Amino acid sequence: MSRPTRAVQLANLVVFQLAWFAAVLGAAHQWPLAGTACVAAAIGWHLLVSARPAREARLVALACLVGFAIETAVVLQGHVVYPSGQPVPYLAPYWLVSLWGLFAIALNVTMRWLRERLWLACVLGAIVGPLSFASGVRLGGAEFVHAQPALLTLAVVWAVLVPVLVRLSIRFDGVGVPELRHG
Repeated sequence: MSRPTRAVQLANLVVFQLAWFAAVLGAAHQWPLAGTACVAAAIGWHLLVSARPAREARLVALACLVGFAIETAVVLQGHVVYPSGQPVPYLAPYWLVSLWGLFAIALNVTMRWLRERLWLACVLGAIVGPLSFASGVRLGGAEFVHAQPALLTLAVVWAVLVPVLVRLSIRFDGVGVPELRHG
């Protein structure tokens, strides 16, 4: 399977970061739909440049479903509240669910190196997941009601789910192009 070029990896990273900030800042400033539209545009761009977009679209959809379930569970715990983008108070905000789809577009590009290192995916998930969430809180996209239990929950969830999502990304890899075999 061929790998994405450095230019594609860099573009993926930049698009990911810009869309993440747009979503979080959009929610913080009562414009969650605008931020979600930026995430949708980032995902659309990723699918447009993917070798097999249908496979990548399935990965994005699965990640969003997982994210909806997990983030709704976090909402139900009552440790986090959101300023906007939550039409139903006991469900995850739509802009946050879209970030799980955004995360999926990085799995087969900038995070592809984790495929052979699931233990590292677990460790990074436990650290980076809560740090990313805490950054979103600092930017105003969410508010901790009980920070320590929320961060502990997020650490456990991300430690489990990053390796699971990495494994799913292998199954639904639409970025890598199968190499032709001669013979």
